[in-house]
Amino acid sequence: MSTSQKVVVVTGASQGIGAEVVKAFRKLDYRVVATSRTIKPSDDPNILTVAGDIGDPATAQRVISEGVARFGRIDTLVNNAGIFIGKPFTENTTEDYNAVMNVNMAGFFYITKLAIAEMEKHASGHVVTVTGSISNGISGAHMTLAAMTKGGLNAATRTLAIEYAKQGIRVNAVAPGVTKTPMHPVEYHDMLGGFHPLGRMGEASEVASAIVFLDSAEFITGEILHVDGGQSAGR
Repeated sequence: MSTSQKVVVVTGASQGIGAEVVKAFRKLDYRVVATSRTIKPSDDPNILTVAGDIGDPATAQRVISEGVARFGRIDTLVNNAGIFIGKPFTENTTEDYNAVMNVNMAGFFYITKLAIAEMEKHASGHVVTVTGSISNGISGAHMTLAAMTKGGLNAATRTLAIEYAKQGIRVNAVAPGVTKTPMHPVEYHDMLGGFHPLGRMGEASEVASAIVFLDSAEFITGEILHVDGGQSAGR
């Protein structure tokens, strides 16, 4: 199989934003390595699926090694996998904390480390992480666990961008507002849309478009691109 086509790894790829990211990159003729706990095999020969817990280092190792074995290279990593547990801070359990840290932080750590090591071999590459527009709290939203992890990922995006700039590797993040995914029941959409100055929830395809834009914007690195209907600007 030719190794001239670019290859993107997408975590949390079975639904929501991740599934839209897979579609967007396939439209650009990228080959895709798609992973999530529940992902099913694809009929598309240019999509390799790897099922597993992204917080497990063995899953990250399989995703990268099988991707390179199948397609010969890794050009872009989209860290999309993430979970949200919305409870008052004092009601969060140790299990809640561990679950969020496992996916949002450990999942990022294990696969990003391996992907960058692969990109260094070719002195080029791009990491995009889906974080969140959580810099300003929303009354009643119970966002502290999300803020701990997503805020940390925003900071890591900037430091990694500087650390790997001279190796030709860019690192950016997309920070969505509340986005229409299976996580949010339809009956809450109007209420959730009210969190954004534009008066609606975001679409998963709109977040995917921002990720694709950053992948093509070769002079952008260390950027946190808010795709949040103006939420980060104020209400």
